Amino acid sequence: MSENIPPEPEPRSKKRLTSSFSRFFQRRAEPTDREDIKVILETALERHVIDHEAYTMIVGALDVASKTVSDIMVPRSKIDLLDISKPLSELLPFIVETGRSRFPVYEGDRDNIVGILLAKDLLLSIANPNIDLRPLVRPAVFIPETKKLNVLLREFRSSRNHIAIVIDEHGGTAGLITMEDVLEQIVGEIEDEYDEEDAQTIFQAGNNSWRVMALTEISDFNEAFGTHFSDNDYDTIGGWLASEMGQIPKRGDTTSIQGIKITVVRADAKRALWLHVQRETTPSSSEDSSTD
Repeated sequence: MSENIPPEPEPRSKKRLTSSFSRFFQRRAEPTDREDIKVILETALERHVIDHEAYTMIVGALDVASKTVSDIMVPRSKIDLLDISKPLSELLPFIVETGRSRFPVYEGDRDNIVGILLAKDLLLSIANPNIDLRPLVRPAVFIPETKKLNVLLREFRSSRNHIAIVIDEHGGTAGLITMEDVLEQIVGEIEDEYDEEDAQTIFQAGNNSWRVMALTEISDFNEAFGTHFSDNDYDTIGGWLASEMGQIPKRGDTTSIQGIKITVVRADAKRALWLHVQRETTPSSSEDSSTD
C-alpha cells in the first residue's frame, strides 16, 4: 500500500509568475479613443483614486482637443469695440464701465478691426484726453473659426498673446476669443474682480430708478420689475425694446409700458447698451377722481 505523499509546495517565484500572467490576461484592453479614457477616469473617480476637480480638469483637457474656436468664442454682436476715430475723453467712460483689459479697435466699419488696445497702455496718457490713440494700438491676431482649441492654446503660449479675432469663411468678423476662454474649458470658470459685477446687470440708481444693461435676460427683467414681457421671440430686454420700438434704439429713446419708463442712455449703431428704468408713480385716488 503506497503512502500518500503530499505534493511539494509550489516555489514562491513560480506563484508570483503565475499571478502576474493572470493579472496580465485579465487586464482591460488599452483605450482606443477619448470615450474609453473617460470611462477609465469615471472608474477612478468612483473608486476615489482621483477627486472630482482632477477628473473635471482631465476631461476638460481631452475636450479641448476636440473643440474648435467657434464652439466657445464670444459672438460678434457681444464684442466690446472701440472706435479709433473717437477721442479718448469719449472712450474712457466705456472702458471703465466694461472693466476689460483689452479692446479690439475698429476704424469706420465694425468689421474693419485695426488692432488691440490695452487698457494699461492708457495709464500714461490719461492726463492728455486729446492724445492720438493710433500709436498705442497693437497688432491684432486673426484666426479662423475652425481652429482647434488645443492648437490655439499652444499658439497663445508661444506668442504670449492673450486675445484673437475670429474670422468666418467670408473674411468677416465672427467673434473674439481669449486665452482665459480656452483655459476655462479645462479648469472651469475663472473668476476675477469683475466677474461678480458682470453677472449683475441691474443696478439701483436711486429710490425709484435703475441702470440696466440691455443684455439683461427678459426673465430677469420681469422678475426685478414685475413686468410680463414675452421672451418667446427675444432673449434680452434690448432685443425686446428694438422690436417694441420698431427700430434700433438710439440714445434718448423712451417708452412707457406696464408701469415703468425705459430710456436708452447708451447705444451704438446696432443695439442698445444701457437703459435707465424708472417706475412710474401711480396717481392717488383723489387726483384721479373728478369733483362736481
